[in-house]
Amino acid sequence: MKNLSKYIDVVFCLIVLPFMVMIFPVERWFHNFQWYVVTVGVWLYALYFLNRVMTVPLLFRDKRCRWISVCLIVTSVVITYFLTTVSLYTPKPNIHDEGITRVFPMIQQYQQAVWSLFMIVESFSFAIGLLTQANLQKSRRRAVEAERDRAEIELYKAQIKPHFMFNTLNSLYGLFLTHDDKALESLEKYISMLRYIHTTSQRDFVPLSDETDYIRQYVELQSLRLNGMTTVTMDVDIINEDLKIPPMLLVTFVENCFKHGISPVEKSNIIISLTEKDGKLTFATENRIFPVKRIGEHMGIENCRKRLELLYPGKHKINIENDGQFFFVKLSIDLSV
Repeated sequence: MKNLSKYIDVVFCLIVLPFMVMIFPVERWFHNFQWYVVTVGVWLYALYFLNRVMTVPLLFRDKRCRWISVCLIVTSVVITYFLTTVSLYTPKPNIHDEGITRVFPMIQQYQQAVWSLFMIVESFSFAIGLLTQANLQKSRRRAVEAERDRAEIELYKAQIKPHFMFNTLNSLYGLFLTHDDKALESLEKYISMLRYIHTTSQRDFVPLSDETDYIRQYVELQSLRLNGMTTVTMDVDIINEDLKIPPMLLVTFVENCFKHGISPVEKSNIIISLTEKDGKLTFATENRIFPVKRIGEHMGIENCRKRLELLYPGKHKINIENDGQFFFVKLSIDLSV
């Protein structure tokens, strides 16, 4: 709970401390020594908030601040000592005390009360202060980790874009070089895809329908340069198209299919499946493997793995199999939470 420490402060100041005070004969003392009771009461509340606001927080800072905190603790002890040295009255022998052994015979009851209440306030304020500071430190660590994860995700996204562009430009170059009739159509699709990349570059999530359309355009663009040796099958079954998904997350696996799964002389099949039901997204690809050595060929998939770990920890499952002839990918993501 965000304001838990504040609630505890209120409960302690309005309930716990007054209840502890009433254990002692405060009414009698207040009747005879009003100024003293009021002074001690103000000091106890001031001590509580002094520890909560300054003494404990300073312990979590640099060495100089810790010394200041120690000085505040010593000062509070000294002030309490001087309050207990005030002589309110000279006790008279009481016949009812005969046979009773007092642990501290030289310390009067009001002095014991002041020291007891001081220890209660000191202990409670330090306990709550330490708990508050521990929660603050934990929140700060989470914020730093979240910012680090966000920076890593942005880095992976930045790496994916050039990777996609260079591979697609290489395909377009081949179409224009051979004066293929599909070259102009391919260029138009490529421009449309670049527009999508540009509009989603500053967004963490996009509608699932937009990402599906982008993948479909990518498949159509890549299919333009294929000959009759390769068959591409894409099956999409999305029920809730408004679900959100990180942009450019799934296309890397599709790109991998076209990079390693086509051959100009051998028949091959590329199968892409994208289904969603009850917020559970299942994405799968299958393709043959034709040996191709390229610089950074595993970078895209590794980036996707890392993005998935950062974005969906414990909410996704990815299975990649490579038997030397076929390459299989199956990815499940829970988008409902």
